[in-house]
Amino acid sequence: NDDGSREILEKLRQIGIKLILLRCAGFNNVDLKAAEEFHIEIGYVPSYSPNAVAEHAVALVMTLNRHLHHAYNRVRNGDFRLDGLVGFDMYGKTVGVLGTGRIGQFIIRIFRGFGCRVLAYDMYKIKDEDRNILGFEYVELDEIYTQADIISIHLPLDKKTKHLINTQSIEKMKKNVILINTARGGLIDTKALINALKSGHIGGVGLDVYEHEQKYFFNDYSSNIIDDDILVQLMSYPNVILTGHQAFLTHEALSFIAKVTFENIQTFITDGKSLNAPKI
Repeated sequence: NDDGSREILEKLRQIGIKLILLRCAGFNNVDLKAAEEFHIEIGYVPSYSPNAVAEHAVALVMTLNRHLHHAYNRVRNGDFRLDGLVGFDMYGKTVGVLGTGRIGQFIIRIFRGFGCRVLAYDMYKIKDEDRNILGFEYVELDEIYTQADIISIHLPLDKKTKHLINTQSIEKMKKNVILINTARGGLIDTKALINALKSGHIGGVGLDVYEHEQKYFFNDYSSNIIDDDILVQLMSYPNVILTGHQAFLTHEALSFIAKVTFENIQTFITDGKSLNAPKI
């Protein structure tokens, strides 16, 4: 969520900064063309514990499906009723996975373990032999929208994917679909999402990201008024679970992030280049 705009990079160049280290996989917040122009090297962590993000996404699915968040709060208050806690069997359901990179492939393995049918979309497809081993089928987006009971997003955010999930795409989705986003907040048009929640078209939403999260995520607002009306409205729905960008947060992932970050520094010192530099 840090600001890597051209204006900021220009100021960093003026004080002699030669290397910027991102301890994350995303770099959409950095103007890479400006960095190249200013001869500032960018290092990032292209993949850290992708299974951690996949596992968190599945945890969101299971919590929404089996109403675990409501059941937990009820029992804590001595309410052991089962009203409103009916879920569905995962076995035999159709799951749509948007993005078949490392995280997408991990979540496909997990859903296949549940006995789900998996449909996937990605502009950059993996080899047929790997796809056959994982046991999924590549289809167009519309087919995922119309067939999937669960949709999990694992795509990068760029001009082509911004607001990929919008009013038009949501209208094509099955009623009561569960929608999960642990990738980037800007992939979903939040206003369109709220309208679909309000109409009852979407059955459940699990988010670890939010398109306007910069002000709030990683900060404590428990004693403050949240003045983002869209965020407040989103959090008010009982079938929405929002976590604060924690999908990556495991001991293994943190250790790997530190390791790769120091490797990027060492390579820059010896070769003048980051070991892991994002491509423009």
